[in-house]
Order: sequence, then structure tokens, then C-alpha cells
Amino acid sequence: MADPPCRPGCSRLVLIYIFLGALWEIRADQIHYSVPEELEKGSFVGNIAKDLGLEPRELAERGVRIVSRGRTQLFALNPRSGSLVTAGRIDREELCDRSPKCVVSLEILLEDKVKIFGVEVEIIDVNDNAPNFGTEQREIKVAEHENPGTKFPLPEAFDPDVGVNSLQGYQLSSNVHFSLDVQNGADGIKYPELVLERALDREEEAVHHLVLTAFDGGDLVHSGTTRIHVTLVDTNDNAPLFTQPEYHVSVRENAPVGSRILTVKATDPDEGANGEVTYSFRKVRDKISQLFQLNSVTGDITVLGDLDYEDSGFYDIDVEAHDGPGLRARSKVLVTVLDVNDNAPEVMVTSLTSSIQETSSSGTVIALFNVHDSDSGENGLVTCSIPNNLPFTLEKTYGNYYRLLTHRTLDREEDSEYNITVTATDHGNPPLSTETHISLKVADINDNPPAFTHASYSAYLPENNPRGVSILSMTAQDPDSIENARVTYSLAEGTLQGEPLSSFVSINSDTGVLYALRSFDYEQVRDLQLLVTASDSGEPPLSSNVSLNLFVLDQNDNAPEILYPSLPTDGSTGVELAPRSAEPGYLVTKVVAVDRDSGQNSWLSYRLLKASEPGLFAVGLHTGEVRTARALLDRDALKQSLVVAVQDHGQPPLSATVTLTVAVADRIPDVLADLASLEIPSQSEVSDITLYLVVAVASVSCLFLAFVIVLLVLRLRRWHTSRLLQASGGGLAGLPASHFVGVDGVRAFLQTYSHEVSLTADSGKSHLIFPQPNYADTLISHESCEKSEPLLITQDLLETKGDPSLHQVSLLPH
Repeated sequence: MADPPCRPGCSRLVLIYIFLGALWEIRADQIHYSVPEELEKGSFVGNIAKDLGLEPRELAERGVRIVSRGRTQLFALNPRSGSLVTAGRIDREELCDRSPKCVVSLEILLEDKVKIFGVEVEIIDVNDNAPNFGTEQREIKVAEHENPGTKFPLPEAFDPDVGVNSLQGYQLSSNVHFSLDVQNGADGIKYPELVLERALDREEEAVHHLVLTAFDGGDLVHSGTTRIHVTLVDTNDNAPLFTQPEYHVSVRENAPVGSRILTVKATDPDEGANGEVTYSFRKVRDKISQLFQLNSVTGDITVLGDLDYEDSGFYDIDVEAHDGPGLRARSKVLVTVLDVNDNAPEVMVTSLTSSIQETSSSGTVIALFNVHDSDSGENGLVTCSIPNNLPFTLEKTYGNYYRLLTHRTLDREEDSEYNITVTATDHGNPPLSTETHISLKVADINDNPPAFTHASYSAYLPENNPRGVSILSMTAQDPDSIENARVTYSLAEGTLQGEPLSSFVSINSDTGVLYALRSFDYEQVRDLQLLVTASDSGEPPLSSNVSLNLFVLDQNDNAPEILYPSLPTDGSTGVELAPRSAEPGYLVTKVVAVDRDSGQNSWLSYRLLKASEPGLFAVGLHTGEVRTARALLDRDALKQSLVVAVQDHGQPPLSATVTLTVAVADRIPDVLADLASLEIPSQSEVSDITLYLVVAVASVSCLFLAFVIVLLVLRLRRWHTSRLLQASGGGLAGLPASHFVGVDGVRAFLQTYSHEVSLTADSGKSHLIFPQPNYADTLISHESCEKSEPLLITQDLLETKGDPSLHQVSLLPH
């Protein structure tokens, strides 16, 4: 079921409640006090702490203070009692002149909440001023034949107090000829007049001395007096008469000094001296006499001082005209000062924050300031503004107070300091403006991690580098400031080949320079994957990582390594076979080499460095293949020696050589047949080691032959003895046959101790073979003693062509 619609009276009632609530909220920020003037300094005005809902001690804690616009401070705060007290003696008349109500407005600022409270203090008048006539005596000339009842104007007294303390009445000293009459003007001012009661006789008394007394009210009545001298003169029938009872004139406050604003005119129909009119101010006050001047002859009123609308916008001037004998007339000149836009707005900063954190939320109060323009109307209306490109806004609060607020969250890295220009412009024509500069620094917080200049880094380090050499300088920028921007560098932990990365490289924590802690070998370590961390010194610290690829560059530090032909472990040199029927281009062998370096440093080229028969063989530049360059001839030597060089392409290039021995023969037996005719080198070419070996073998052979001879002698002796015994006894027929060894048996026994000797010029390449002895009593066949050996011929042996010595020596008995 829908709700019934609200009647029109209901909505109006809601609006009234809202309006009353707004009024109550406005009044809630207003505090009213009253205090009499002329109190001693420090006199109690009101309990401001209580009215603000605070304890006295909280006034200082919460930054409660009075805000003023540069004028003399009339009140102060007592932090002990929490009271508002007078800051000095207050003179109401000086402060408010004759205004019926004198109210001083001030503002109380709560610094912690940046809130303004308005305080109005009414200054209550006390009767501290006596009426003053401004002159001690006045002379009035009266014709002796004046009729009783004639009235003569008397000087008025002035009392700056107001209300009951102001001027209340006049009294005239007793005199039989004159009385006092007081007239109340439309402006409330009392005008005393002298009334002639009885006819005068100049011859009887030419001068009458009177005393006029003015008195005020209040608890303690004050009074002032002036002496009136009435001088009797001859007949003056007519008093001067002003053309207007009141003159109204308006003058701009910037009217130059000496400019005429008005001419008053009074006429007197009398003739001669009785008709000559002069003008003067009545009850003139100091302020009026300083601003205006009245020409006593012409009646011109001119500007004597600088007018200021803000000081007073209206002046009430009493003028009088009197003729020669002394008849007087009075009139009023009402001067209205017109405001001109001659005052620029005033901006007074009452609360200011010079620094703000960059993370402060939107709406943070930066400053509280008051705007005031002493002009009135449109000239006094002020509008405040700030540049649109700033992240701030203005908010109008109590009265003419404005708050400067942040419009969004600030970023110190975008702008670390703001110079905010607040422009206050009035609505005058032409408008006047005032600029106030507010400087605001944005305090840094650690909200930015360090950022490397590159997303990743690559560095190249030649191998064999010296220890401690710098590799790369890395830089990370942190847009924060001070400690938040101080960056330190470190390497993430890791291992390489089972060792920690920190044993290979290190980084300077302050500069970000990467150093090598050891000399790198490209063949062992080709690259390193590193993770560099840059951390700032903020709280908490922020960091960022970047990957670094460190590549070790190869240097030509490895010579080529020959894989084939390889040197045998026993020190001998292999022999390659080339048939004599080989055609040109026949592949004899291939030199295989590698280089542990990489790239250009590992590119190999082959060339024939030396050959025993130039032009017979050629080596492939890139393949290392050894081929015949021409057909082999019968005159070509059996053994060909080639020296092949393998060189890389590094700078400088490195090389290795290998010596190849090529045997020229169609079959292996041909090689063996030709070996018998090989000459051994002369005795001078045989090394001492080979000589020692031959001597040792000969000695052993001699000892063995001696042992064999002794053994034969013993066998023969036993045989001979057995023969004698057989011949004598004939009982030897039962002995076993094994006890008798014939010549063939001895030969077989000796054959089991035969030696194979291979002799070369180099003892390291010589072979001495001792077959295991056979102790069987049976004869050993010749085939069982032969050994099958691969074709292994030393290079020196191949060079011993035609040597009568045997290449293979068998030590056998003959």
C-alpha cells in the first residue's frame, strides 16, 4: 500500500525546521559577551573555554588563539583560567564614537580542527566624559531696545558618552534679564537659547556676565561650563538667515585637498555692519576641523584633509552666520562621503601548514585565511581564487574565512613544492586585487622502488681477465628523496658449478659497479645468469630486481690439438702406407685436429710445413687430408717424412705440428723385405742409452751361454759316467728315457730362452721381449715359439737402411 502524499502544510513545516536548524547552527558558532569600558588590563570578559566545551588546559594543547587583522588587539586568552580577558584599557568613545551600540567582533581559531568561532563583545559605556563646550567663553551682542522674549542661540556642549551618560541638559546662572530655553532638535541634540526676560538699558549695564552649565546623567554626574558675555549694542533689526535649514552634499572620498564641496549662504537685510554676514562652525570637533574648512566670508566649505570612507562615511557639521552686531543664524551641513574602490582586499593567513605528506587524503586543510576589504557595497565584495592547474581548492567557511584544501592526493615525485598564489579581487570598478603566496612542501614517503635504467643488462668479459677488474656499472634511480632515494645494490645468492656466485663476481653496494673476483676461462664458464637487487633505505625499504647476463668472451689461448695421428703410449710412431701404384690425388691419410676455443679462434687450416720429397704429397687446407700430388716413382724413397702444421685463426694465431711417416710399398711383406736393407745410423748417431742397452743385453747373453756350457759339461759328464757303469755293470737298462737329453732336446730347451730385441736410436722406443721359459722335458716345436705381433717399426729403425746389425736379434746357441 502506497504512503499517503504529504499535504502542502507538511512540506512548509519541514522547510521551516530546516531553516531554524540552519540558523541555530550559525548562532552556535557565535559567542556573545559584554564588558564595560575603561577596565584594567587582564579584566575578565567571559569563560571562553567553557563556551567552547573545552577544559582550560586544552586551550594551548588544541592551539586555540585569537585571530586579528592587524589592528590593536583588545582582548587576550588566559591559558590558566581559560577566560577571555582585556588586553588593555578600552575607550568606547575612541572605538565607536557616538554609535548607540559598540560591538567588537573577533574570531577564535581551533588550530587542530581548523575551525573558527565568532565572538562578539559589546563595550558598555560608562560616564567617563564630561560635557565640553569647546570654548571657554562666548560673546553675544544684543541691541539695547530688544523686546523681551527675544531668543539668542547659545553654544552647545558635546559629550562623547552615549545614553544616560551623554548630555542631559543645561543650566544658566541666575540673572533678572535673561533665562534659558532648551530646544530638542530632530536629531535629538539639545540646543540652548538665551531668552531676554526684561528690557535692557545699555547705560545702566553695558555688559552682562552669565555662566552656562551643561550636565550629563549616569551614576556620577559630570558637567562643563562656559562664560557668556552679553554686550549691549545699538539696534540691529534683522538676524542673518540661511537659504536652507539643512545642506546636503555628497563628496567622493578621494576628493583632493582644497576642493570645494559646498557653499553655504546666509542673507541679512540690514545695512552696513549690521548686514555684513560672516560664517563659522559651531561646536566644532577636532575631527571635523581637521577635514573641512569654512571660509568665513564666502561660506565655501573645502576639503582640508584626506577623507576616508572607511573611517567615517558621514559628517554632521553645524554652521552659523552672524552679522556685525552679533545676531546669529544656524544651519546644518550633512556631508555624505561616497566610497570609491581605493582599498585593495587584505588577506590574512591565520593558520598555515608548511608541509604535507604526499599520501594525505583529498580535503586536507592547508591554510585558513581571512579576507577583508575596507570598502563598502560592491567595492567591498571580495572573491578569492587560485590557479586552476593546481591540485587545490578554496572553500568558504565562517564569515570571510576561506580554507585552502587539497583537491586530490599529492605526489612529491610529480611536484615536490607548490607556490600557491591566492588572489583576492573585489567587485569595484576598476577591480582591485591582492595576491598572497603560500608555499607548501610535499613531504616524501617511500612509495617508489628503485628503477633500473634498463629492463635487463648484458655484459661481456674477455676470458683470462685480471682479478678485480670492473665489468659493468649499473644504475637504479629512485624518485623519492633523502633516505628513501639512497640505493644499495646486491647480488642474489646462487651457485655455479657447485660454487657460490659470490666467489665469481661481486657488486659495490653503493655504486653498482660489478667486479670479477677471479679470472674466467671460456672453456669452463661461458656465461653467468645473475640477479641484481636495488634496495632503497626507506621504511619499509622497497626494492626491484633486474637480470644480468654475463658472457665470457673467448680468447685465442688454446693451440690446436691433433687427434690423429696420435702418438702411441709406448712412444713409437705409426707408419702410413702408400702403394707405389697410387695415382695423383690418392688419399694417404687424414690429419684430424680440434681447437678448444670457439668461433674464429677454432677455425683450423692445414699446410705442409716440411717434406722429405717436396712435391710428392699435398695437404688439404681445410680438410687436413694428405694426398699424393703426383704418381710415385721407383726412385722415390721407401720412407717419406712429412711435417704437417695445423694453425687456428685467432689473434695472434696458434699452431701445432705433427710428423707423418709414409712407407712407400704395395704390401706389408715388401716393407719387411725392404727393412733388411735399411742402414742403421752411424755409431755416432746412436744415443748413449741405446749403447747401454746393447751392453746389458750382451752381458746377459754371455752369462746365459756360460750357464748353458756348464750345464752341457755336467750332462756329458753324467752320461760318460753312466756309460762306464753300463760297461762295467750293465745295469742301466732300467733307467727312464727322460734322464737322457739329446742335441735336439738341448736346442729346444735353449729355444725357450731365446730373446727378441728391437734396437733403436732412442732407448724410449726400444723393445726387449723375454718369452716365458718352458720347463717341459719334451721338445718344443718351432711354431709354438713364434709370436704374432702387429707391424710396429720405430722411426729410427726405418732410418737404419743398410745397417749390418740385425733389427730383430735372437740369442740362440750354435
